[in-house]
Amino acid sequence: MKNSEYRKKMADSWFSYLQTQICKEFEVIEKGKKKFVKRNWYKKKEGGGTSFLLSNGSIFEKVGVNKSTVTGTFRKEFRSKILGANKNGRYWASGVSVVAHMKNPKIPAIHFNTRFIVTSKEWFGGGIDVTPSFEDKKEKIFTHKILKKICVQNKKNYIKYKKWCDKYFFLPHRNETRGIGGIFFDYEQNNWNKDFKFVRDLGSAFIQITKSIIKKKRKLKWKKKDKEKQLIKRGRYVEFNLLYDRGTKFGLNTGGNTESILMSLPPLAKWK
Repeated sequence: MKNSEYRKKMADSWFSYLQTQICKEFEVIEKGKKKFVKRNWYKKKEGGGTSFLLSNGSIFEKVGVNKSTVTGTFRKEFRSKILGANKNGRYWASGVSVVAHMKNPKIPAIHFNTRFIVTSKEWFGGGIDVTPSFEDKKEKIFTHKILKKICVQNKKNYIKYKKWCDKYFFLPHRNETRGIGGIFFDYEQNNWNKDFKFVRDLGSAFIQITKSIIKKKRKLKWKKKDKEKQLIKRGRYVEFNLLYDRGTKFGLNTGGNTESILMSLPPLAKWK
């Protein structure tokens, strides 16, 4: 039990640190002209979280950086879907999630999250995926090269995680993928120290990938028709997050803060 509490504390501390670093780096990208607005929320006696939101920036049209640490009991009808929750439904969960929607339609939306969940089992999960409105093969190659490197360095199965991501971020009712993919993983529980290092490396890689993509594209010109295409693509993003996203369902089913959970939705979207 002592080891479990230590692991919880370590994971929780890392997620808090990572949230702070992401916000600092993104404010630098905005050249200090836009700042994150902080909002704390609480889940009665079962923890809470901190949400940072930056809106209407020169680069980020909307970016949310959420961190939460909560405890509680899963509803009976939800327990069978969660590893180790069948016994009594108790859980502890901590994690950080980021969704960045860009002002320039030539820059892709980027999503990242990592989490540590404890029931009668303990595991890490998370991933990174990129959703462009315009095809860019070099950008796709660059993103996957970085993610593959992180997986190889940590002796993780990149091919498996890439396929998992492609399968997960798929809209069956549209018969299309959400974007160019990335990696997705869950139930990492073989070696806590190694898995925790992988999660930390992935957090750092997210910052690296985002900064590199923005640096290459922040000065690209765009027209109204380009924005229209982006807004249609964002409609797909909304459909996925509300219909299929496990993080959204987990948050809503565990009594999380609704505003923070739905912060991933874009500020504007369109449907034909």
